[in-house]
Amino acid sequence: MQDQGLQLLQSETEYSSKDHTQIAMPINNSELQIHSNQPVRMAARESPDPPLEITYNNLLSGKTQNYRQPELPVVEECELPLIDLKELDLGDPDKKAACKKLIAEASGEWGFFQVINHGIPSQVLEIMRAEQVKLFKKPFEEKKTYKDLNFSPGSYRWGTPSATNVNQLSWSEAFHVPLSDVLASGPNIHNNTLSSTMEQFAGKVSELAKKLAGILAEEMGRKTGFFEEACLPSSCYIRLNRYPVCPVVIEHPQMLGIMPHTDSDFITVLQQDGIGGLQLVKDGNWIAVKPNPHALIINIGDLFQAWSNDVYKSVEHRVVANAEKERFSAAYFYCPSKETVIESDVYKSFSFGEFKKQVADDVQTFGRKIGLSRFLVPPGGDSSSLGGGGL
Repeated sequence: MQDQGLQLLQSETEYSSKDHTQIAMPINNSELQIHSNQPVRMAARESPDPPLEITYNNLLSGKTQNYRQPELPVVEECELPLIDLKELDLGDPDKKAACKKLIAEASGEWGFFQVINHGIPSQVLEIMRAEQVKLFKKPFEEKKTYKDLNFSPGSYRWGTPSATNVNQLSWSEAFHVPLSDVLASGPNIHNNTLSSTMEQFAGKVSELAKKLAGILAEEMGRKTGFFEEACLPSSCYIRLNRYPVCPVVIEHPQMLGIMPHTDSDFITVLQQDGIGGLQLVKDGNWIAVKPNPHALIINIGDLFQAWSNDVYKSVEHRVVANAEKERFSAAYFYCPSKETVIESDVYKSFSFGEFKKQVADDVQTFGRKIGLSRFLVPPGGDSSSLGGGGL
């Protein structure tokens, strides 16, 4: 949760890996040893962890210009709305209608909810997690140049090597992979277990995303066929996330695994472990989400908020760092093609490609994503086009 040098939008989220570049910060010779008498060069060959502490040293020690944006208060841990999708298949029209209504209400009030009895076999999720852990346990140097699968250049990402202030730091690593890469890998490549597992995971989760998108459209009285035509497997993404143990979070409690962001898709489906750390904004506060290992988390993306005229909400979320335990998650991003145009009464019409470019430009210029507010229709304005200077 990416098409730019800064990785502060590196969420359980969204962008094309082909546009991504990492720029490492300079490292002083005195910083080449941490918690060990062995040189980092040797440790890097063996350790799965990216050199986050070294890379962030100047910012964390206050040697560069530093500031922290005002924090919203964090309230106690709570559970997201839990929806049992078996009600959709029981044949009782009243229960089916009630279930659809719950999905729409949660999407409008929270922008997040969790689902059980979602139709994805537990074995598929368990194998996906096992293969993901195996992938991330490879040495960092090997992951940087991972060639066992035909992933696009830049699919592997870590932290925010190009950060210029502490607001941009993320303590995490990820493989952000276009599903087209997975589908194109073919049956004869080395280590095909991971590829076939990702393909199977994506196939099952895609059906769930399509079903939920159709329900949300139906609840608005809109046509459901739009998503089947716009969101093909070739335009969607899988993101495998790992949040390493963060030893500096004790001294720097504001360190985050992933910076606050919204997702630039229609729907995100997230499988997470039981460690916790996901937080979202609700009623002006950060809500700590209580993990449920038996449920999948669903959240609404920017495109659905625009398409629904703000009926459904794309909510800012983040992941906090953990000083004791690593965390894993896997996300599926239900995205349209770059040419797909999002029409709205609240926002100027824009293509997905234009939206992604605007996000990348804003991050490059301002160090943060501005998102949908860039496309708001001015009072008395016309939503049919971006207009002069809209981007």
